[in-house]
Amino acid sequence: MRSISPALLFAAAMSAAFLSASGGMAAASLSPSPAPLVEWRRADNTVMRLADTKGNVVLVDFWASWCPPCKDSFPALDTIQRQYRDRGVTVIAVNVDERQKDAEAFLAAHPHQMLVVFDPHGESPKAFRVRGMPSSFVIDRQGQIRYTHQGYSQGIDAAYRQELDTLLTAQTR
Repeated sequence: MRSISPALLFAAAMSAAFLSASGGMAAASLSPSPAPLVEWRRADNTVMRLADTKGNVVLVDFWASWCPPCKDSFPALDTIQRQYRDRGVTVIAVNVDERQKDAEAFLAAHPHQMLVVFDPHGESPKAFRVRGMPSSFVIDRQGQIRYTHQGYSQGIDAAYRQELDTLLTAQTR
């Protein structure tokens, strides 16, 4: 496994800065596609597999402590986790910092209830084809990616809620 190159980090930061300045971008998937079979490491070094969440609606968000828009999206996503947890939604915040201590310093300053996992080698962002930070994927109960978001702005919170409500309603009929 190799780490994320400085050039890739720079490109992701520039992409995030552009998207943040332009209000972010959200795009509904044209057709559902299977979520990649990925696994991450939790803070206690246990393995967490995305496949283990099948049956829940999942919002996967890729973030890093060095990403300015990620610092805004983190508490907003945690609020969504708190509001939707009892309805069968799991928010997974995937940290891609090369040094976990950078993420831990950020996390210590930002209490949260959502699940935070670590991918310092950037394997899962590659599997999801992440092009900028932050990037989020809304996955239905069958493990299909239904919506994608790149960047972050305040308006995306409402889009997340609408997408989650749509999937929760569609899945319970």
